[in-house]
Amino acid sequence: MRTLELGLGFSAARMQAFYVLTKPRVNALIVFCAVIGMFLAVPGGLPPAATVLYATLGIACVAGAAAAMNCLVEQGIDARMARTRGRPLPRGELASLEVAGFATVLGGGGLAVLYLAVNPLTMWLTLATFVGYAVVYTLLLKPHTPQNIVIGGASGAMPPVLGWAAVTGEVSGDALLLFLIIFAWTPPHFWALALYRTADYARAGLPMLPVTHGPEFTRLSVLLYTLILFGVTLLPFATRMSGWPYLIAATLLGARFIHYAWRLYRDYSDTLARRTFRFSILYLSLLFAALLVDHYLPG
Repeated sequence: MRTLELGLGFSAARMQAFYVLTKPRVNALIVFCAVIGMFLAVPGGLPPAATVLYATLGIACVAGAAAAMNCLVEQGIDARMARTRGRPLPRGELASLEVAGFATVLGGGGLAVLYLAVNPLTMWLTLATFVGYAVVYTLLLKPHTPQNIVIGGASGAMPPVLGWAAVTGEVSGDALLLFLIIFAWTPPHFWALALYRTADYARAGLPMLPVTHGPEFTRLSVLLYTLILFGVTLLPFATRMSGWPYLIAATLLGARFIHYAWRLYRDYSDTLARRTFRFSILYLSLLFAALLVDHYLPG
């Protein structure tokens, strides 16, 4: 019995380590935006339940595989950073070969679900997103250019497009607007994090913007991109994709984000940068929730 308990405990610990590799909090936001895209793609109705189920499962699996590959490639960097040294690979809880196998099975399974149960377009777009994050961003952009977040943000902005394609089998202009919102959101979101983790990134040798261009330039960039984001979030109303309820929500949320960015620029502190980063996550969640609510309101 004691041996069985130890075996079960070991198995549970390993399962938890694999789960951590998928970056579940990030994955949850990815899946949330993808699901919103599925519902917005259907005018005045609901998407098929089976499509939502299989698309969510497939996208979540591939996103988790991309996160695991990122952890595999960056394990040396993670070991040098306080924020990431507690991940399973730097701690020696899992071997590199195990992680590679896990990512392959998880990602391959997710792509198979998308191809067989959703549609080929969604599978190919999801595969391109995987390559964009796990290869282009992780291997080529992040270690070599301070614009890594801006360029690499394209892969992070794909979830609502994947959801839209899953339901409609195509990518429309409205889907690209959703992409553009997340694309514009990504730089101020990540640069707020980079500001209070500058020493971490410098120690790891990563050319994040505050490392290469200094904190003041980064704070100005956060402010400017937040203003760009505010303008982009008005486009769904301008194109009649959404109505007045969304416009009110987008304006209030955008004003709050701009207020954070302005304070960050004028009176910086690590505490304020941390609050800005956390608010940016809430901001995106509430903005997409507002799109969904507006979509189903009468009129």
